[in-house]
Amino acid sequence: MQNRGLKPRVSQKLMVAQIARTIGAIQQTSEGERNGDNHICVVEAGTGTGKTLAYLLASVPIAQARKKKVVVATATVALQEQLVMKDLPQLIADAGLVVRYSLAKGRGRYFCLSQAERHLEDQNELGQIALYEDEIARKLDPVVIDQYRTLLNEFAAGRWDGDRDTLSDAIDEDVWRPLTSDHLQCTNRRCPHFSICPFFQARQALDSVDLIVANHDLVLADLSLGGGAILPDPSDTIYIFDEGHHLGDKTTGHFAYSMRVRGSQRWLSKTTRTLNKMLQDCGGHIVLTDYVQKLSTPFSDMETSLEQLQLLLDGMFRERIGSGEKRFRFAQGVLPLELQDVCSGLAGSAEKVVAKFEQIVDVLKEAMDGELADIPRDVAERWYPQVGILLSRAQSVYWLSRSYSKADPQGKSPTARWISALDTADGDDMECRSSPVSAADTLREHLWQVCYGAVLTSATLTALGSFSRMSADLGLPDGSSYERLQSPFDFYSCGELYVPAMKTDPKTPDQHTEEVAEYLEEHLPKMTSVLVLFSSWRQMFTVLERIPDSIKNNVLVQGDLAKHEIISRHKKQIDKDEASIIFGLASFAEGVDLPGSYLTEVIITKLPFGVPDDPVDATMAEWIEMQGGNAFEEWAVPMVSMRLTQATGRLLRTEQDRGTITLLDRRVVSRRYGRKLLDALPPYRRNFA
Repeated sequence: MQNRGLKPRVSQKLMVAQIARTIGAIQQTSEGERNGDNHICVVEAGTGTGKTLAYLLASVPIAQARKKKVVVATATVALQEQLVMKDLPQLIADAGLVVRYSLAKGRGRYFCLSQAERHLEDQNELGQIALYEDEIARKLDPVVIDQYRTLLNEFAAGRWDGDRDTLSDAIDEDVWRPLTSDHLQCTNRRCPHFSICPFFQARQALDSVDLIVANHDLVLADLSLGGGAILPDPSDTIYIFDEGHHLGDKTTGHFAYSMRVRGSQRWLSKTTRTLNKMLQDCGGHIVLTDYVQKLSTPFSDMETSLEQLQLLLDGMFRERIGSGEKRFRFAQGVLPLELQDVCSGLAGSAEKVVAKFEQIVDVLKEAMDGELADIPRDVAERWYPQVGILLSRAQSVYWLSRSYSKADPQGKSPTARWISALDTADGDDMECRSSPVSAADTLREHLWQVCYGAVLTSATLTALGSFSRMSADLGLPDGSSYERLQSPFDFYSCGELYVPAMKTDPKTPDQHTEEVAEYLEEHLPKMTSVLVLFSSWRQMFTVLERIPDSIKNNVLVQGDLAKHEIISRHKKQIDKDEASIIFGLASFAEGVDLPGSYLTEVIITKLPFGVPDDPVDATMAEWIEMQGGNAFEEWAVPMVSMRLTQATGRLLRTEQDRGTITLLDRRVVSRRYGRKLLDALPPYRRNFA
């Protein structure tokens, strides 16, 4: 460590001790199973603590001694790459530990050759596999087809490894998604491209390693499958959730469901034709024919329920749609009884459809294994992923309708439920959506009760200086240990928090955006390395249009390029002693590491309050109020505190960094809650005009 000029950090040593004390004290049976609930360690450690090496040093030796696996889960690709490329090799070199490790990502990050070839060979099949018909036109666009060919050629030539995160240019989600697979579509070892599949190439080493670097979504996907399906068994795993402040949102998002009503009706009407075509290709196989015939009744029941649902929603919301409303939230997540009844019937028939599709999938698997002589293997391979998509779609209908069919249990946090009005290529549609407002119950059942041990860490886990909000949101066990460690940085000397004399309030967004544009037009020409954080796409693009080309030419805008490419180009500009300005939103407010001269100015356009009409936040607020609390004080302000701390944390990444944070929102000094927000920030030198 001393050879690289690093200094001992007291907070890092304390973090190692706290984690080792918690994990090392876990009691276990003679079979190696955990005994007791004192197995969760929560550590908020300020920037510069050296969190990564601390939790690796504390957890890996104990895990190896107890024959457990370590899964490090992050929220960002950047931190995953830092772990694999820098931190783990450093740990091995400096600590003398022998650690075998591997990076794991979900299938959705990898290119599927079979899917790409299928699209390029027979574009007519795109209509069969699209989730919604209004997606078809985009997928058949010649520009998109050219992108598919380019990606396939780049992979074939060895110039690209098939990982979405290594693409230099950002790719639209609607373009990328058809080129990926999931566990319902992938034929695994039966696929002719299995030996060169990017996903399985990356996944091969997981069984033989001590430590797996993953992301929160992959851990949650594994837990939703019962645990041990993708990653090691939870009972034999010590989980480390870096960037742990994301875990709650990731969990609620993972268990959020949606269904388009008319889109589902159109999909259902096409599915019978698709299955009949499959039967023809499979030679009218007797078992498959029986399964398809038995789908007739539940299909009919689904059609009836969807028609009833459409009529019911039309009656409820026709006038509101006519007045321009696009989203309708059910207060407290409670649906009218007639809507619950219709969805209950839909859930019952959809569940039967799911069961039959699963049986069809099993038959196709047997055929791909050569166990059914009367279904050619190549035919089964062609139909397996398409039936997998049908199964996935039926599951979506089932999950959403089940969520709408019954009230939430008394005493537990509610589910947010809302309807969105959509304008699609095939006309108007309504999308039913639901999402839990709290991750507590889900994590308690699927993670904390079953894992061997867990560590949550981040620079921002407390809200207004307390762990209570996070602990409640995540449902942490009573025996969990908590530690808050200060950063070793001299914030007062190195960083200034400046609040200029703004004339407008963000509650008048158009006027405030105009003043933000004026401020940036005046001050950006004097700055060289800047990160400007906006609250919305609309505000960012409005300001971008407003500023002159002399400034705009130096601006790198989120959405134009992949995040890592923006960072790379920004650094190259600074290295050439040229000005560079990044315009970004929430995803640039964390996980961006630009030390030294790469970032000397952070400009935050407004306090990062959530969207006022967000259905999940609104339902949570109602629940807090029903329990006698104050939603603004107990929910909105603590969330702002965490986000603001994250955003200001972009400035100082090393002890040598210097710079200014400018907040273009005077509510931090004019509102009563502003004092709480300021007190929760690191002790920057303050300059309030």
